[in-house]
Amino acid sequence: MHINSTVLSGQGVLNDLNFLFTQRNHVVFLTDKNIINLPIVSKLIKTLEDTVAHLTLIDDIPPEPSHHDVTNLLNRMKITDVDLVVGVGGGSVLDVAKLISVLCAKDNQLTLEKLLAGEKPSKRCTSILIPTTAGTGSEATPNAILAIPEKSTKQGIISPVMLPDYVCLIPELTISMPKHIAASTGVDALCHLIECFTANIANPVGDNYALIGMDKLFHSLEKSVNDQTDIEAKLNMLWASYYGGAAIAHAGTHLVHAMSYPLGGKYHIPHGVANAILLVPCMEFVRDAVVDKFAQAYDLLPDANLSLTDEEKSHALVNYFRELVKRLALPSKLQELNISPEHLPYLVDSALDVKRLMNNVPKQVTKDDVLTIYQSLL
Repeated sequence: MHINSTVLSGQGVLNDLNFLFTQRNHVVFLTDKNIINLPIVSKLIKTLEDTVAHLTLIDDIPPEPSHHDVTNLLNRMKITDVDLVVGVGGGSVLDVAKLISVLCAKDNQLTLEKLLAGEKPSKRCTSILIPTTAGTGSEATPNAILAIPEKSTKQGIISPVMLPDYVCLIPELTISMPKHIAASTGVDALCHLIECFTANIANPVGDNYALIGMDKLFHSLEKSVNDQTDIEAKLNMLWASYYGGAAIAHAGTHLVHAMSYPLGGKYHIPHGVANAILLVPCMEFVRDAVVDKFAQAYDLLPDANLSLTDEEKSHALVNYFRELVKRLALPSKLQELNISPEHLPYLVDSALDVKRLMNNVPKQVTKDDVLTIYQSLL
């Protein structure tokens, strides 16, 4: 897959975006209630108001949006003659922005229902995605994930047409992230990188993105979480997240994400938190099938012992993940999220039903395997 987005990155980039807004007629600006009040975002909105003929401002994109949320949004807004969509926020906002960019395209005949049924878009409006968390990598993926409440799960709409024209990686926008959000979204980026690197559909292009991203993440995640003023660490985490999304675009995640989907879809556990809980047991399960890949990843750690054998490095990487989740003070047991043994049959069946991701696991996985992993978290 060819990612042809133009990436603008660095401190102060938000002040240099006027050239993207000139000669625009109708701009749709999407964000959420947390982001809209940031002074830096207010300044961007004021620039748009002064520059474009018509601005539609949507500031209430919910976390983990459902297909009903997007339908309600489309019913509220005028979608005629839109020529630019700007999304500023976390993965939920960016996913919705990608959907709006194709559903608002000129002469578009698509509906959200058709997209959910598998029909592919052929065009989009010009789009700009500006992440405010360093985790989902949505700005670099062809995916938009929506909750499907009727089925208590989530569904991905996937098309390279949804990749944005411009991506802006602006570290100042991530400074206000609470510590626990920075931690959980950072682990989400880590899951993207290590899963894509070890998937059975991994390939040299995706591997290159994953290795670059892991190198940045291993050296920056804890600095970024523990010091909100570390602009360099914040920017490196934005790039790690971007590379994670690029790795997804060329390969794909597998066991962690498949097993986290029902935790988010039915029990509304934040995606990064669900991934953090599942990271260690899922990586323990696949380790013996990807020893060489785990050894390569281990070599990127700041304090890696390069004299270890590949087998030893693979075990050491899993242990690093275990200690990392502890240091980041993220949950490690399902009971901390009010998940109990009686929920397991549903979780197991729902995870196995995420065949798109289960098919990427680098070794055979059975129903008993999935049950054992969930049980290990009780």
